[in-house]
Amino acid sequence: MILIVPLFSASNLKFKGGMLYCLQCQFLGCEVTMKELDTLLSLLAEKKRKMEQEEAERNMQILLDFLHCLRKQKVDELKEVQTDLQFIKEDIGAVEKHRMDLYRARDRYSVKLRMLDDSGGRKSWHSSMDKNSSGLASSPLNIRGGLSSGSHTKKNDGKSQISSHGHGIQRRDPISGSDSQYINQSGLALVRKKRVHTQFNDLQECYLQKRRQAADKPHGQQERDTNFISREGYSGGLDDFQSVLTTFTRYSRLRVIAEIRHGDIFHSANIVSSIEFDRDDDLFATAGVSRRIKVFDFSAVVNEPTDAHCPVVEMTTRSKLSCLSWNKYAKNQIASSDYEGIVTVWDVTTRKSLMEYEEHEKRAWSVDFSRTDPSMLVSGSDDCKVKVWCTNQEASVLNIDMKANICCVKYNPGSGNYIAVGSADHHIHYYDLRNISRPVHVFSGHKKAVSYVKFLSNDELASASTDSTLRLWDVKQNVPVRTFRGHANEKNFVGLTVSSEYIACGSETNEVFVYHKEISKPLTWHRFSSPDMDDAEDEAGSYFISAVCWKSDRPTILTANSQGTIKVLVLAA
Repeated sequence: MILIVPLFSASNLKFKGGMLYCLQCQFLGCEVTMKELDTLLSLLAEKKRKMEQEEAERNMQILLDFLHCLRKQKVDELKEVQTDLQFIKEDIGAVEKHRMDLYRARDRYSVKLRMLDDSGGRKSWHSSMDKNSSGLASSPLNIRGGLSSGSHTKKNDGKSQISSHGHGIQRRDPISGSDSQYINQSGLALVRKKRVHTQFNDLQECYLQKRRQAADKPHGQQERDTNFISREGYSGGLDDFQSVLTTFTRYSRLRVIAEIRHGDIFHSANIVSSIEFDRDDDLFATAGVSRRIKVFDFSAVVNEPTDAHCPVVEMTTRSKLSCLSWNKYAKNQIASSDYEGIVTVWDVTTRKSLMEYEEHEKRAWSVDFSRTDPSMLVSGSDDCKVKVWCTNQEASVLNIDMKANICCVKYNPGSGNYIAVGSADHHIHYYDLRNISRPVHVFSGHKKAVSYVKFLSNDELASASTDSTLRLWDVKQNVPVRTFRGHANEKNFVGLTVSSEYIACGSETNEVFVYHKEISKPLTWHRFSSPDMDDAEDEAGSYFISAVCWKSDRPTILTANSQGTIKVLVLAA
């Protein structure tokens, strides 16, 4: 058989890009014998095998690269796990040793107490108690608390402490302790263990992070830590984590110790926009859409059993109020910002305004006194301007023009040169006031407007946003630290307050949420209940928490909602 095909020869064939080409593109008819066709087919088969071989080699190389990369990753993970296991082993040994030391110390004290008991100490103690029992009712001393009944604040603190520990101080035997106390303490220990298991993953991450950071500290810092280790038997990282574990498991709920109906019964506008303690935590002030600044005596609110407390000072303003800030040096001074953009400095003693600043062109959302310079304060407004004021001058001393509305401003507590600015552009702008041409850093991460910024310390900044998250930032290293989720906040200002260890905020579910700064999930929360039972079904959608404020570094928090209800809450076991 003779085929008529284009003229191809082995020398004229070339593979390129997986395609077969002819070098001499002659399409003139010619005769090809079977032998020549077999040769051509053999060549094609050889080329195919070569291509398959190269493809297989490439696939093997890709697989080999993947396996090498995976092995390296797993080896690194193994090394990390081995290092972590070594940390854990060392720390178990240190904790066991410290626990045995505590047991031995407890045994020594028990022996001493028994010796005192055998020598008649208990008889003498009971005799003394019997001798004084007749005058107990009229005595100015509280035997349990050792406090004068005339000191209302201390008396209440004593009550809070007793309640928060489940009445753990009740005793059958004042010397050796009681079975009921032991059982109660065991119950508390069990509850705390359950909290650990509930948040085990977050606590594990916290432990490993602190332990690794301690191991990576510079040599000079390690020397300082060595002195600590030789004294306590703990590494710096373990000691830090124990502090976190202790403060995290110490509390499990919020307990109401006082409540005020702040709203005016003749007006429906009762939202409390701001609630703040004064310099000494003796007084607290509230402000909101009612156009009034009300100042209350905290001790009276907590100790007098009524919900109809009258303010000790009340000042009327011409516009709705958005924010308050007490002067941390001049106890009688408080600043306010309002819906007309006016920033006012008030004298609480005389109930008069000392200064009124009217440069803002739109609503001023936030004002804050400097903690290091009592004459300086800063404000932010919907006019996209941040203004710095001096109480000795009638005009602003510094202006920062920004591109979006300003929702919040806050001085760094350790320096009057630095401020944090929360904006509707979803960012936090951190400025050095000595050079305002550009921010020192812009913190990004929130998905919606930043409604509050608060400093836990000179280096730690917390922020709240209407994206239903809180975030913690390191302003020294300019890095994000943690994101907190659990509350609901999509459209309202719900408040934010911080202490050295805890962060609290409101929620649009009419609840107050408390977070530990090292754990991303809520520590506990408390729901406001409606005083009107007919409103109970609609409460969740109608009311929200609008302001919160910690009492310094104590487990006490002021909270207020959009109904005008104010509650004093304490963290309890």
